[in-house]
Amino acid sequence: MTIQQIKQRFGIIGNSPGLNRAIDIAVQVAPTDLTVLITGESGTGKEMFPQIIHQLSARKHNAYIAVNCGAIPEGTIDSELFGHEKGSFTGAVKSRKGYFEEADKGTIFLDEVGELPLSTQVRLLRVLETGEYIKVGSSQVMKTDVRVIAATNVNLQEAIRKGKFREDLYYRLNTVPITIPPLRHRKEDIHLIFRKFAQDFSEKYRMPPVRLEEDAVKLLENYHWKGNVRQLKNVAEQISVIEEKRIVDAETLKKYLPDDGKPGLPAIYGNPVNRDDFANEREILYKILFDMRNEINELKSIVSEISKREKIPVSVSSDIFNNKNHENITHEKFISESSNFINTSAEKNKFTKDKSLIEDTEEIIEESLSLKDKEIELIKKALEKYKGKRKHAAEELGISERTLYRKLKEYNLTN
Repeated sequence: MTIQQIKQRFGIIGNSPGLNRAIDIAVQVAPTDLTVLITGESGTGKEMFPQIIHQLSARKHNAYIAVNCGAIPEGTIDSELFGHEKGSFTGAVKSRKGYFEEADKGTIFLDEVGELPLSTQVRLLRVLETGEYIKVGSSQVMKTDVRVIAATNVNLQEAIRKGKFREDLYYRLNTVPITIPPLRHRKEDIHLIFRKFAQDFSEKYRMPPVRLEEDAVKLLENYHWKGNVRQLKNVAEQISVIEEKRIVDAETLKKYLPDDGKPGLPAIYGNPVNRDDFANEREILYKILFDMRNEINELKSIVSEISKREKIPVSVSSDIFNNKNHENITHEKFISESSNFINTSAEKNKFTKDKSLIEDTEEIIEESLSLKDKEIELIKKALEKYKGKRKHAAEELGISERTLYRKLKEYNLTN
């Protein structure tokens, strides 16, 4: 059977080299019993290839079972795959066959295999190597003759490095790898697939099919398609139902394409940032910086005296040192002008011959640059002022009581 006949039989659209290569590998491996691992992004159509392999194999007259491993809870997946005996767990009112027993002599397709728990991976590895398994709650070893095809959109090698997937199972599954290219790598196929979907929805909703103008076709082909064929199908259906005009231009198409079609920034995993706490901490830092302003004024006086003795011209921004209404100084301006002042002072020190004066100036700078110590000092002063009442101390500091409590715990401050 040729590749074109395979496409017609299974409804596959496209002529890109990557797609043709994947189909060719599936056709070649079908007559064997080798394990196949299909990889590709979500929505690329990985579920079609196990069917091609099964239908072209000697097992085509026996069972074909597709299992979505990511949709089965961890507590029941062993029972689903391998079966269980009556009374083996709460709710097991009778014995049950698992998918591996049901698919004996046939093919089982394990979709999202990267989601399997490690304990289940051990059981699966034994089936692949010896064809043996044990039902949940049983001690009897059972045999099965099943051809296993697995698929995943997860980077299994990365999962192995993180300890989430067994390396020996990966190599056992990856006997024959098939990679399905994403839609953005099949630009020549995108318009063909869209036209097929538009025709299908035209028949389904009994309306004329949607057609795209040339500028819309270019937009369609240059879009990133994070959801691949599945996303393209959704867009085609939306346009077919919503748009009254049957000829769609690029401006109309843009309304159905989120973002700009470019890859998004990496997602941040882990505990989400509490933005309220971040804002409150920023307020504390503002107060610390403005409190440091007085100390910088003292530093200015010292540098001024040194400059007068050594007859060095001093040019210091008056906005930061002489503005009495410091609340009007923005955070950015304060930091910028402070940096300019410190840099200027450092240059003057190069010309200073009295080393003792230079050392005194450096000691004053070092003593005033610990933000953590200043934060602790402010918290202590606020608590002393209100005799340990956290609510009033927090209001004085401009933060929430919860943030104050966390700071007390963080700095080991007893109250």
